[in-house]
Amino acid sequence: MKGQWGLIVGFIVALLIAIFSVINMTPVTVNYVLGTAQWPLVIVIISSVLMGGILVGGVGLYGVYKLKNQLRKIQVENEALRKKVEEVKKQKPINKKEIPIKPEKSQ
Repeated sequence: MKGQWGLIVGFIVALLIAIFSVINMTPVTVNYVLGTAQWPLVIVIISSVLMGGILVGGVGLYGVYKLKNQLRKIQVENEALRKKVEEVKKQKPINKKEIPIKPEKSQ
């Protein structure tokens, strides 16, 4: 059923894009650093949206990469601390009477 809904939604989106393209076929002048060109308005709009999406996606991927590295470091630290806790649990309990108490030196 999910595949059918995806197909229906994809068809509706494609239909909307086709209608949008037919409505916005007016040629516009795009000024580049090296010159100008005339393109249909729909091409300019869609390419601008795609470039913006790529930029936002790149920033998002960078954030995900940083978080994954941070998570990996924390997991390593957590595992080391768990091992340390297990070692401490296995040690013989400390008898407080066996601990020598050193008197503090007065100054």
